[in-house]
Amino acid sequence: MDFNDNTTDVEEELAGRPPEESGNRTFIIIAAILGGLFLLGLVCIAVYALLIYPNARQTQLAAQSTVAAQATEVAFAAEQTSIAASWSPTPKPTNTKPPEVKATNTPVVAQGGATATPIKPTFDPTQATLDALLTEVALAQKTVIPTSTSLPQGGFADEVGAPVLLAAAVVLVVVIFLARRLRTA
Repeated sequence: MDFNDNTTDVEEELAGRPPEESGNRTFIIIAAILGGLFLLGLVCIAVYALLIYPNARQTQLAAQSTVAAQATEVAFAAEQTSIAASWSPTPKPTNTKPPEVKATNTPVVAQGGATATPIKPTFDPTQATLDALLTEVALAQKTVIPTSTSLPQGGFADEVGAPVLLAAAVVLVVVIFLARRLRTA
């Protein structure tokens, strides 16, 4: 065969070409489905970022401010209790003169030995403050909403979305097998 020979017929060359394959249609369909899934995922992320996350953040901030308000109330009550405990009821000074006492000659009747006198309990401001604090804490605990103490039925995988991740992995494996099958067909 001579490579310099350019006498081939154009019609023979066109007739020798195989017909164009229509396999590109299935590739375009699969690409469109995957693109749609990607766009659907982006829409879901946008909905979460714009609607769900701000509400959760506001709820968390409200709970933190409630706890801070309760702590402030308890601290204020403790301060007021300590101020009340340190107060002593002393009378105000007056300008009245005490009555003059005249000395009288009173003889001493008997000198006795030591007698037992009852001891009065003294007022302990520390104990009063502690009692008031415990009362305030008990009152604050009455306003707490009771919650369930049983263990949750789900586990770590439910919290991080592992079932959805597993389902997505299965779908992608099926897409891989379909793509291989369509390529060989």
